[in-house]
Amino acid sequence: MRLAILALPACLALAGCTSAPLASSVEPIDGVVSGQCHTDMVRGAVGLAASATTVERARVDSDSTEVLVVRGQADRPGSATLPEPGTGGAGGPRLVVETGDNNAITALRCG
Repeated sequence: MRLAILALPACLALAGCTSAPLASSVEPIDGVVSGQCHTDMVRGAVGLAASATTVERARVDSDSTEVLVVRGQADRPGSATLPEPGTGGAGGPRLVVETGDNNAITALRCG
């Protein structure tokens, strides 16, 4: 009986050390990616590190079927999340993610 009482805290401590499994893929909230890029839902990604997971999340959240990561322009204006002229912030199946010198996302656009 004493052994069972002493073992209980050890079992509880070990059970607290387990972690939930990480998601193996990024899924859209509504279950569907339309294929029509929209940058308005991914503006918050500007400034984040352009890791594979962040880029994939931005692709899914923008409803794009493709993503292209490119080295950005050094003289990018402060309004980097605003739509490119003539696009209205939407269009095509591809999200273009521009990165800076430190691999941070500096701009997002469709194209």
